[in-house]
Amino acid sequence: MSLAIIYSRANTGISAPLVMVEAHLSRGLPKFNIVGLPEAAVKESKDRVRSALLNSRFAFPKGRITINLAPADLPKEGGRFDLPIALGILAASGQLPKNKLPMYEFAGELALSGELRGVRGVLPIVLGAKQAARSLVVPTANAAEAALVKQATVYAAAHLLEVCAYLKNEAELSICQRADNAVTTTCRPDLQDVRGQPLARRALEIAAAGKHSLLFIGPPGTGKTMLASRLPSILPPLEEAEALEVAAIASISNNGFDCANWQILPFRAPHHTTSGAALVGGGRPPKPGEISLAHQGVLFLDELPEFGRHVLESLREPLESGAVTISRVAHQVVFPARFQLITAMNPCPCGFAGSPTGQCHCTDEQVRRYLAKLSGPLLDRIDMHVDVPALAPNVLARATQGQEESSEIVRKRVLQARHLQWVRAQKCNAELAVGELDQHCQLQADAEALLTQVMQKFNLSARVYHRIMKLARTIADLSQSAWIESPHVSEALAYRCLDRAKYMI
Repeated sequence: MSLAIIYSRANTGISAPLVMVEAHLSRGLPKFNIVGLPEAAVKESKDRVRSALLNSRFAFPKGRITINLAPADLPKEGGRFDLPIALGILAASGQLPKNKLPMYEFAGELALSGELRGVRGVLPIVLGAKQAARSLVVPTANAAEAALVKQATVYAAAHLLEVCAYLKNEAELSICQRADNAVTTTCRPDLQDVRGQPLARRALEIAAAGKHSLLFIGPPGTGKTMLASRLPSILPPLEEAEALEVAAIASISNNGFDCANWQILPFRAPHHTTSGAALVGGGRPPKPGEISLAHQGVLFLDELPEFGRHVLESLREPLESGAVTISRVAHQVVFPARFQLITAMNPCPCGFAGSPTGQCHCTDEQVRRYLAKLSGPLLDRIDMHVDVPALAPNVLARATQGQEESSEIVRKRVLQARHLQWVRAQKCNAELAVGELDQHCQLQADAEALLTQVMQKFNLSARVYHRIMKLARTIADLSQSAWIESPHVSEALAYRCLDRAKYMI
């Protein structure tokens, strides 16, 4: 009888808990068992491992083989355990030395020829191995992704024989190293392309400066989607830690992580037919949804009232907490979801309510029913409701090349405001807790009186009060003001048009 232990890692959300692959050989009729709550893909690994070992000219043990994936109550899925299972069998049968095994972790899927194929969710595995102070061996296909984690020792191999030769001190494996030019640049649409709409442009700048949520309201074709798509071009770049979080979430998603997107701010724009599970996450095993894939970036919901009511209501908790908890009978998974919500909608079913041209033929009841698709609690959580009116033909016809501010100019002001917020509170204004408002959002007497008067007149909620204070703080930061003054509060109140029920006839 012989026993060998190989270290690997599973996937639970964006974490990678340690899994000990215990390989035990004993006498008896030939049998190959895998225990420890394996999913179907893990159970099928015994056929891949057997063929890979035989095609690599290793002797496959003829006795009873038992593979235990510990801890037994942790679900295991995917083909990542093929390589550690194969190495465990080789070590237990004496075909591979055991002395170096405790210093390494292994992950990789085996082809029948013994070649190593890439697996999903490598970044959480690398982070876990780094924290455990062990080296990691991954397939060559995952080398670029694994190299994104600094100060982690990761080796890449293309075949099972390369890993075995390394463990026998007969050959060396290449170390995964991130290139100096790993930071990727991308060409974003420029804000200079947007003609007119000074109020909407100003609102977009404020939203970028304070990380505020924003709702554009206006007739079709006025530039709502065009404005929203240009928000990433005026936002600051991702920091190293933020980029790793974004990459780790993408790594465990169905599409995996593309290294060409390293440090690129996420911008997600799901269609209005998106289901609740696709938006917030779900499935078996649970996968991140659009709100998690937009973590540290922008989630744009166009045609907001066309989304299902239950889909929109599922956004309420993540907007407050910055995370979403997916609960199932077997286990619970928490995905980060700290995104900036940008939305757009028409003011009525035909889209022309309030238009001076009188094109709208919707009845009062139709307008009310259309706006009622957005609940009060959800609108409370959106910081800014901004009108985007139709442009006059002469504005569109005239040549404005170079007259509108470019994204680079606006971005400089946004970065200055973000710097003030970081020095003051180490976070954006939209992320301030209620207990921090008295310290960081100090209003002058006239500004406080104005805000109190408006709150009483329109009967606004306490949540709206706090969000207006944060919004006014951002406006003050853009004007380099230490105090929140009356003009800052007045401008913040102007960005809450739905609170004044403008379209509720």
